[in-house]
Amino acid sequence: MANDFQFGWELGGSGWAICRVKDDSAERKDIVSYCTDALSDVLHGVAGLYGPTAVQRFSFDLEPAEVRWVLRSRGVDVDMAVYRFPDMYTSFDMPEQDGTLVWASTQSRSALGHAVLEAAQSVLRLHGEDGYLAKWGRYPFPMAALQDLRRLHLQRDTCEHPHDAAVP
Repeated sequence: MANDFQFGWELGGSGWAICRVKDDSAERKDIVSYCTDALSDVLHGVAGLYGPTAVQRFSFDLEPAEVRWVLRSRGVDVDMAVYRFPDMYTSFDMPEQDGTLVWASTQSRSALGHAVLEAAQSVLRLHGEDGYLAKWGRYPFPMAALQDLRRLHLQRDTCEHPHDAAVP
């Protein structure tokens, strides 16, 4: 299993974000459109790993391409796969095997939860809720989803990283 997992979310121009994911063997970067509530989808997908459903899926619109994340829980570990499809509007219901696998990794749920939580909190610290909405344009900052993931991560994971008590 990889030891150096990183997840990043940076707001770019109006209605765009850069999503980065990296482990000790590969890195993936996508420029994500505001056409979906992308950061909320990530937070809900990762939080879903703490529940009874073993597989979580969410997609990003790259206009026109789709990248679909598939997270499969295996106890305390998570198999992550990112698939790319050429057109979001024709691929949304297609099975993963019809797409191209562009990144895969296995991480602990704790490492994944922590990295996604930290990335979302960083966006909130930098932009605030109003600044996020002004830059993202279509959806407000997903505060409830952030709070849910934070609560689940702190209650159910043995995380050795420090947590910012000032951020929800």
